[in-house]
Amino acid sequence: MSDLSDLHQEYHRWFSPRLQRDMELMVFGHAGAKVLVFPTRDGRFYEYRNLRMVQSLASKIAAGQLQLWCVDSLAQESFYCFWCRPADRIRRHIQFEEYILNEVMPLMQSKNPHPCTIAHGCSLGAFQAANIAFRHPHLFQKLVTFSGRFDLTMKVEIFSDLFNGHYDENIYFNTPTHFLPNLTCAWRLENLRRMDIIIVIGREDPFLANNLLLSKILDDKAIPHRLYIWDGRAHRGESWREMAPIYL
Repeated sequence: MSDLSDLHQEYHRWFSPRLQRDMELMVFGHAGAKVLVFPTRDGRFYEYRNLRMVQSLASKIAAGQLQLWCVDSLAQESFYCFWCRPADRIRRHIQFEEYILNEVMPLMQSKNPHPCTIAHGCSLGAFQAANIAFRHPHLFQKLVTFSGRFDLTMKVEIFSDLFNGHYDENIYFNTPTHFLPNLTCAWRLENLRRMDIIIVIGREDPFLANNLLLSKILDDKAIPHRLYIWDGRAHRGESWREMAPIYL
């Protein structure tokens, strides 16, 4: 399907009391598993559509198998707000998570009672999806990450530590490869072990080692998951469009 005009689409905008600003999102589809889609670093709520990711999933959306909830990014006010103190960057991210948990997800549930909710994203969006799913595993039945970086303190290639060497409890509890190894809560581990976790990364992606580390941590915790390594860097829209209908 090349024309998206036949798909059910919604646009929502409201003032978020948690973020003290207007936030926007788009919905694609009328029914099916709810996919919470986080954009890349500079992406907006319409990025998934502009990258033709919605188009790549159009047949599943039209068939009522998937409903995409594409949220806006706050990365320029959190992780990439370099004029802010690092401690304030992570606090702004926590406010963003509260917005997702307490404003977006209740709307998703009220509009669509399907029992399956999927966290998904590409690049920084993959971090956002994994972080919220690992922190709140009872809310998600599936996690799908493409080209993710799961430790924002690591330095690799041109990518720097997004907290400039600062480290605190908030950063620890929002870095999956840091907090997961020490996770002992039986209830959380039980919910993680029933989640369908899919991690996709390119063989030449600078974040490959971090994905391999995450996979090892999950193995060590007896958390089932699937890791797929694609040829090349595979860190672009062209690759993600191929991945989406396979793994979502």
